[in-house]
Amino acid sequence: MNDAPPHSIAAILPCSDLDASTAFYEKLGLSVVSDYGSYRLLEDGKGWQLHLTNESQPTWPERDQNPFGLYLYTERVADLAGAVRDAILGPVKAPTHKPWGMYEFALSDPDETLVRVGWPSRLME
Repeated sequence: MNDAPPHSIAAILPCSDLDASTAFYEKLGLSVVSDYGSYRLLEDGKGWQLHLTNESQPTWPERDQNPFGLYLYTERVADLAGAVRDAILGPVKAPTHKPWGMYEFALSDPDETLVRVGWPSRLME
Protein backbone atom coordinates (compact mmCIF):
# COMPACT_ATOMS: atom_id res chain seq x y z
CA MET A 1 0.00 0.00 0.00
CA ASN A 2 1.36 3.39 -1.00
CA ASP A 3 0.67 6.22 1.48
CA ALA A 4 2.39 8.87 -0.65
CA PRO A 5 0.12 11.86 -1.36
CA PRO A 6 -0.93 12.43 -4.96
CA HIS A 7 0.80 15.19 -6.85
CA SER A 8 -1.18 18.22 -5.70
CA ILE A 9 -1.06 21.78 -4.44
CA ALA A 10 -2.88 23.51 -1.59
CA ALA A 11 -3.52 27.20 -1.06
CA ILE A 12 -2.59 28.85 2.24
CA LEU A 13 -5.12 31.60 2.84
CA PRO A 14 -4.84 34.28 5.54
CA CYS A 15 -8.09 35.16 7.26
CA SER A 16 -9.12 37.53 10.02
CA ASP A 17 -11.71 35.22 11.62
CA LEU A 18 -10.72 31.56 11.44
CA ASP A 19 -14.12 30.28 12.59
CA ALA A 20 -16.07 32.40 10.07
CA SER A 21 -13.78 31.33 7.22
CA THR A 22 -13.98 27.68 8.27
CA ALA A 23 -17.80 27.83 8.31
CA PHE A 24 -17.82 29.45 4.84
CA TYR A 25 -15.61 26.78 3.27
CA GLU A 26 -17.50 23.97 5.02
CA LYS A 27 -20.60 25.13 3.13
CA LEU A 28 -18.61 24.60 -0.08
CA GLY A 29 -17.96 20.98 0.95
CA LEU A 30 -14.63 21.14 2.77
CA SER A 31 -14.08 19.72 6.27
CA VAL A 32 -11.45 20.39 8.90
CA VAL A 33 -8.93 17.53 8.96
CA SER A 34 -6.34 19.19 11.24
CA ASP A 35 -6.60 22.10 13.66
CA TYR A 36 -3.52 23.74 15.19
CA GLY A 37 -5.26 26.71 16.80
CA SER A 38 -4.34 29.51 14.41
CA TYR A 39 -3.81 27.17 11.43
CA ARG A 40 -6.40 24.74 10.00
CA LEU A 41 -6.25 22.26 7.16
CA LEU A 42 -9.46 21.58 5.22
CA GLU A 43 -10.18 18.98 2.53
CA ASP A 44 -13.13 17.64 0.61
CA GLY A 45 -11.79 14.10 0.20
CA LYS A 46 -11.79 14.47 -3.60
CA GLY A 47 -8.75 16.68 -4.16
CA TRP A 48 -9.57 20.11 -2.78
CA GLN A 49 -7.19 21.17 -0.01
CA LEU A 50 -7.12 24.52 1.74
CA HIS A 51 -5.03 25.81 4.61
CA LEU A 52 -6.51 28.68 6.65
CA THR A 53 -4.38 30.80 8.96
CA ASN A 54 -4.85 33.85 11.10
CA GLU A 55 -1.17 34.03 12.07
CA SER A 56 -0.62 37.25 10.09
CA GLN A 57 -1.03 40.82 11.32
CA PRO A 58 -4.42 41.55 12.92
CA THR A 59 -5.27 44.00 10.13
CA TRP A 60 -4.56 41.52 7.34
CA PRO A 61 -6.33 41.08 5.02
CA GLU A 62 -7.61 44.64 4.90
CA ARG A 63 -11.14 45.23 3.66
CA ASP A 64 -11.39 46.14 -0.03
CA GLN A 65 -7.70 45.32 -0.50
CA ASN A 66 -7.68 41.52 -0.52
CA PRO A 67 -5.66 40.40 -3.58
CA PHE A 68 -6.35 36.68 -3.13
CA GLY A 69 -8.58 34.43 -5.16
CA LEU A 70 -9.33 30.72 -5.41
CA TYR A 71 -10.65 28.70 -8.32
CA LEU A 72 -12.42 25.48 -7.34
CA TYR A 73 -12.85 22.99 -10.19
CA THR A 74 -15.79 20.61 -9.92
CA GLU A 75 -18.44 19.04 -12.12
CA ARG A 76 -20.99 20.00 -9.43
CA VAL A 77 -21.06 23.72 -10.30
CA ALA A 78 -24.86 24.11 -10.32
CA ASP A 79 -25.29 22.01 -7.18
CA LEU A 80 -22.78 24.11 -5.26
CA ALA A 81 -24.29 27.38 -6.52
CA GLY A 82 -27.66 26.25 -5.17
CA ALA A 83 -26.16 25.09 -1.88
CA VAL A 84 -24.36 28.36 -1.19
CA ARG A 85 -27.40 30.37 -2.25
CA ASP A 86 -29.52 28.34 0.20
CA ALA A 87 -26.91 28.83 2.94
CA ILE A 88 -27.00 32.62 2.36
CA LEU A 89 -23.25 33.00 1.89
CA GLY A 90 -23.73 36.22 0.04
CA PRO A 91 -24.99 37.23 -3.37
CA VAL A 92 -24.57 34.35 -5.76
CA LYS A 93 -25.61 34.61 -9.38
CA ALA A 94 -26.53 31.45 -11.24
CA PRO A 95 -23.62 29.79 -13.03
CA THR A 96 -23.15 30.81 -16.64
CA HIS A 97 -21.01 29.74 -19.58
CA LYS A 98 -18.18 32.27 -19.91
CA PRO A 99 -16.36 33.32 -23.11
CA TRP A 100 -13.17 31.71 -21.78
CA GLY A 101 -14.84 28.29 -21.89
CA MET A 102 -15.86 27.78 -18.28
CA TYR A 103 -19.26 27.22 -16.70
CA GLU A 104 -18.88 29.09 -13.41
CA PHE A 105 -20.13 31.34 -10.64
CA ALA A 106 -18.29 33.54 -8.16
CA LEU A 107 -18.69 34.79 -4.61
CA SER A 108 -16.52 36.25 -1.85
CA ASP A 109 -15.51 34.66 1.44
CA PRO A 110 -15.72 36.53 4.79
CA ASP A 111 -12.41 38.31 4.07
CA GLU A 112 -13.45 39.19 0.51
CA THR A 113 -11.28 36.55 -1.13
CA LEU A 114 -12.70 35.94 -4.60
CA VAL A 115 -13.93 32.35 -4.90
CA ARG A 116 -14.82 31.04 -8.35
CA VAL A 117 -16.36 27.62 -8.84
CA GLY A 118 -16.33 26.19 -12.34
CA TRP A 119 -15.91 23.42 -14.86
CA PRO A 120 -14.99 23.49 -18.56
CA SER A 121 -18.12 24.15 -20.64
CA ARG A 122 -17.05 21.55 -23.21
CA LEU A 123 -17.23 18.85 -20.51
CA MET A 124 -20.75 19.72 -19.35
CA GLU A 125 -23.41 17.16 -20.18
